[in-house]
Amino acid sequence: MDDPVISVSDLRMRYGDKQVLDGLDLTVHADEVVAMLGPNGAGKSTTVEILEGYRVPSAGAVSVLGVDPAHGDDGWRSQIGVVLQNSGDHAKWRVRQLLAHISDYYRPYVDPWPVDELLELVGLTGQAGQKLQTLSGGQRRRLDVALGVVGRPSLLFLDEPTTGFDPRARRDFHELVHRLGDLEGVTILLTTHDLAEAEKLASRIVILAGGRIIANGSPLELTRAVSSTAEVRWMQGGQRHVHATEDATAFARELLARQEEVAELEIQRSTLEDAYLSIVAQFEAGEDVEAAEFEEVSR
Repeated sequence: MDDPVISVSDLRMRYGDKQVLDGLDLTVHADEVVAMLGPNGAGKSTTVEILEGYRVPSAGAVSVLGVDPAHGDDGWRSQIGVVLQNSGDHAKWRVRQLLAHISDYYRPYVDPWPVDELLELVGLTGQAGQKLQTLSGGQRRRLDVALGVVGRPSLLFLDEPTTGFDPRARRDFHELVHRLGDLEGVTILLTTHDLAEAEKLASRIVILAGGRIIANGSPLELTRAVSSTAEVRWMQGGQRHVHATEDATAFARELLARQEEVAELEIQRSTLEDAYLSIVAQFEAGEDVEAAEFEEVSR
């Protein structure tokens, strides 16, 4: 197995008498897209800031791309992309001009993305000569991603990436993230409160609460851990039928084999939102929530 891109062991962070992180363990491997979820105050932002090298933990071992972020140099930072929830104000710059300027900072360490190729990747070729202040919200967010990946990072951090987006801009952004992860091989760690977004983008979900990870697994694993029952629904003879089962695939296959004129067949399972709310409520009620219940045994 390759060395992990991110490895965190017994991570702790205290601000005065407040324990924000309390023994957090996390491993992220190359090419994964991992979504970090949790209630406000769970420690998500603190964890990401430590991984990015902007904050030093109180205790624990942290390795990002084989380096302790607290001691990462400019060469190490050139391998990491960061897209913050709120970007800086460069309103009077033009799109191509700003990307070319930022890419120059990477040249001593890496071969940055050619600007025109990057503009095509993020869908901003038509806006290359526009001032930033004239861009729409979705276009500005695409530029934020371009700035985050201009150095061809191995690892990309996305903080609440689609806050304030309209549905079209959100869909376009999701397509861009899928391309970066699937075709460009970028490892992505994102934080979001949008559970539907996490379910669409992430290959793995980690849920933080009380300063530690309380659940860790794929969206399907988390939903099945909360409820293994699914509802199979179909129309037949003008009537709607509903059947609850733990093996929806087998039931649907048998139904189609023995029945004729089955229409509008659908399988409805618990959503990630259902799983998230159940897991967090279980934790807040003081019940035991073992992350190992949800983890994959192997990759």
